[in-house]
Amino acid sequence: PRMASKKPEQIAPAEIFYNQDEAQKYSINTRMIQIQRELTERALEILAIPEDKQKLLLDIGTGTSISGAVLSEHGHMWVGTDISRSMLEVSANHGDTEGDLLHSDMGHGFCFRPGTFDGAVSISALQWLCTAEKRNQNPMKRLNRFFQSLYACLVKGARCAFQFYPSNPEQVEMITNSAMKNGFTGGMIVDYPNSKKAKKYYLFLMAGFSEEIHMEAKSVIMPEAKGEEDSDDEDYKKKEKQIQMFGTKKHSQHIYKSRKKYHSENGQVKSKSW
Repeated sequence: PRMASKKPEQIAPAEIFYNQDEAQKYSINTRMIQIQRELTERALEILAIPEDKQKLLLDIGTGTSISGAVLSEHGHMWVGTDISRSMLEVSANHGDTEGDLLHSDMGHGFCFRPGTFDGAVSISALQWLCTAEKRNQNPMKRLNRFFQSLYACLVKGARCAFQFYPSNPEQVEMITNSAMKNGFTGGMIVDYPNSKKAKKYYLFLMAGFSEEIHMEAKSVIMPEAKGEEDSDDEDYKKKEKQIQMFGTKKHSQHIYKSRKKYHSENGQVKSKSW
């Protein structure tokens, strides 16, 4: 049988994998650029920012700023962070990059002032936090630093949309547990769950609640997942909307039980979505 190709995070640390050669691919490969653009458009759709509003967004793992260019096209200001100097250099050399760029390891957390950003996006980056690239790295500690510092630099009620490629259900559990532990409300959105090629994972988060949002779970509107577009069966479509909520009052008891079970068994708790 044919061996599955390794994922980038299984080959080398991000700052090494995304070298000059890899960075150049992202600047000239039209297919790669198109995919990144589509993922960013979907992330913006999940953020649901009103068209007449200009926001300051944090683009985490911006790479060569393909995602940042999409944010600019929608009229938003942005700051892009990435661990790869090579990727940031390609972005800076474009000349038309409108955002500010910052060389930063997201696993070390962010040092922005409290309440700086109106929202955050991340395309194809979050999975890097789930692997220990060095002997002294602890993925859970890095995730907690990431979410704790992210929460602090967002305005109250800010939304986040993070597209990522989990290697297994345990990574999804790790990420959602860490986000919840550090104050976020939200859930997993899985687009096209029955398609191996089109299936995409998005983590939707809210940093607390703004004045417009009441604390009742029913008032937290989750963006809908995209199902199989060629299906006319309404029951089928409903089934395909793979959404797993966490962090609301409605789910607080379930979350507490899950955490208790996790600590007692020292194993991963499988959610119903899996």
